Parts: sequence; structure tokens; C-alpha cells
Amino acid sequence: MKNLLNILFLLFFSLSLTSCELVGDIFEAGMWVGLIIVALVIGVFVWVFRTFFGGRRH
Repeated sequence: MKNLLNILFLLFFSLSLTSCELVGDIFEAGMWVGLIIVALVIGVFVWVFRTFFGGRRH
């Protein structure tokens, strides 16, 4: 009975979402995650650069 319920849920979700919409959502999420990671890496690089080279003004 549990397998039948799982199959029905799978069938419902596969028919309710088109493959193009699903792929588009995955790529959109991937794009935002990629942009956030790039921004974090640039921020860490700028912080390290300022820490080592910008704090010694005597």
C-alpha cells in the first residue's frame, strides 16, 4: 500500500511540473548560489588584502 501511495505521489508531481520548468528552476537556483559564492570569495579576498596590506600606515 505504501508503494502504491509513493507511485501516486511521483505520478502526480511528474505530471504537475513540466520538465522545462523544473530545469529552469534548478538553473535559476544554481545561478543565485553561484553569484553568492562569487561575492563571498571576492569579499574574503578584499578583507585579506586589506588586513595584510592596508593596516600598516604609520
